[in-house]
Amino acid sequence: MARQPVSKELWLQLQPLIPTFTPSAKGGARKLAVSDEAALNGILFVLHTGIPWEDLPQSLGYGSGMTCWRRLRNWSAAGVWQRLHQAMLMRLREHDQIDWSRASIDGSSVPKPPGGQETGPNPTDRGKLGSKRHIVVDARGIPLVVLVSGANRHDSMMFERCLDAIPGVAGLQGRPRKRPAKLHADKGYDYKRCRAHLRQRGISSRIARRGIESSERLGKHRWVVERMHGWFAGFGKLRIRFERRLDIHEALLKLAAAIICARFVDRWC
Repeated sequence: MARQPVSKELWLQLQPLIPTFTPSAKGGARKLAVSDEAALNGILFVLHTGIPWEDLPQSLGYGSGMTCWRRLRNWSAAGVWQRLHQAMLMRLREHDQIDWSRASIDGSSVPKPPGGQETGPNPTDRGKLGSKRHIVVDARGIPLVVLVSGANRHDSMMFERCLDAIPGVAGLQGRPRKRPAKLHADKGYDYKRCRAHLRQRGISSRIARRGIESSERLGKHRWVVERMHGWFAGFGKLRIRFERRLDIHEALLKLAAAIICARFVDRWC
């Protein structure tokens, strides 16, 4: 998906989620030197371009890179990014634009130069250190879940956690919905416990069987999750995991998911 300015919808959903600034007792009544909107623009600039935080140009008027990084960290600790993603999903469901008829799951390895939480030797990259991004999308490719693990963690080991992390999305009459009718997955998830987990939740399984089926037969529906990995990789700060801290990396992933949802909102709602 081409890089585009962030929609007003994203800011309208984010603004009420931002915690009220409380000045330090030692700092008196000092106000924020950089507005929340300017800090968000700085965060987005770093997310899109992938530049180091300290290289954020002061001429842009977004404040210093460290100011934006601290705002990202503080909002993450307050649960802002998860709630923003949830808010964008709700906007889509209000217009009945989430297709629960099927979902797809997949993981993708991401290089990780420094160490940090949820990293490990990547067996597909000569044992180099890396992380894995695990995604669940609906039938149209809307990101419902994004989680992180070490690159040495097999995709199937995150299966239950990913399915259980699908949020209940309100927006229409009745209970919030969180279960797709069917789940598509490749041979990496061909295990009895994965199928049993789906049965327990009343979800039909469409998992390629090792030695029997070709993964290409699932491409008609599962390509949307592979496309989503490509969209995440389109954010410069996510192409390689630069952040040693897991909470910062997850915050950027959730913000990226909200941005992608906002683009769907602009198109369909």
